[in-house]
Amino acid sequence: LRQMCRFEFVPPLNQDEKDLSNFNPGQPREKWIRKRTSVKIKNVNANHRANDVIVKEGAAQVLMARFMYGPLDMITLAGEKVDIHIMRDSPSGEWTFLSTEMTDKTGRVTYTIPDDKALGYGLYPVKMVVRGDHTAVDFSLAVVPPKTECVVFSIDGSFTASMSVTGRDPKVRASAVDIVRHWQELGYMIIYITGRPDMQQSRVLAWLSQHNFPHGLVSFADGLSTDPLGHKATYLKNLIQNHGVIVHVAYGSSKDISVYTAIGLKPKQIFIVGKVSKKHHTQATVLAEGYAAHLSNLLCHGGSRPAQGNARMVLVPRGFGHNASIRRRRCGAGIVSKRTDV
Repeated sequence: LRQMCRFEFVPPLNQDEKDLSNFNPGQPREKWIRKRTSVKIKNVNANHRANDVIVKEGAAQVLMARFMYGPLDMITLAGEKVDIHIMRDSPSGEWTFLSTEMTDKTGRVTYTIPDDKALGYGLYPVKMVVRGDHTAVDFSLAVVPPKTECVVFSIDGSFTASMSVTGRDPKVRASAVDIVRHWQELGYMIIYITGRPDMQQSRVLAWLSQHNFPHGLVSFADGLSTDPLGHKATYLKNLIQNHGVIVHVAYGSSKDISVYTAIGLKPKQIFIVGKVSKKHHTQATVLAEGYAAHLSNLLCHGGSRPAQGNARMVLVPRGFGHNASIRRRRCGAGIVSKRTDV
């Protein structure tokens, strides 16, 4: 319950603000396959979501999303058609239709891109569109070279300084955005992780966009998690062991130390902000003077180095405001609609 109630950030983005390009679904709306669907989703907003996908070239490229409606996931879109599109030449290329899949009883769609359509190195916008009402979810597929270096940020631990009185807009830690931008400009892949349930995804991402955080690949927990730290560790271990990703440094709160230690990071690679007990001072680098002083150290000679490898050519630096996975992920309205708040 605490996970669900803490972040009620900002109003979702307006539909006109969400368009990455003039997307026009190739398939017209159809009647719902299940007669009860139209009644169940009437007068409720969509809350579809998907985690960004990171894979090494040659590995299975599996796209997954979940389609839900209403507050607290009241309604599951089961047994309905979803059209899957991908943009091969981002950001100004054409959308390519991949397949039409059916949601399962939990509202999920899982699609593996066939070998003959598999993508090479690059960052690709993915769009899944519900055939019945043209609501959609956007996310990214990153196909990365071996030994791609990344910097990891725990969203709650790294960025939020305090909650507002209403709990709607947490303040950002001073210079947090500058730290992320520094690593992005050095060519590192930015990964944002959180143990929060994915039902909060659109609001959290809207908050990152509002505060001008650089673009990164995002991972939320699948539903309400009883072990949010375990989720983070499992996610990072999978990237390291199965996709050859190298975590250069990681940021978070004292709670994240065990996660970063479990994936093999040394204390000098773990940066912690906020309150830290004395026993943790030997397990991580504590940023007692905040991000501004830390950034000064990073900018000094020998304080940080550019990323090694070819990831810089694959992952073009940009902000969340220019990325479909932020601008369109809320998708409470149809693909083509008048400018309205939802």
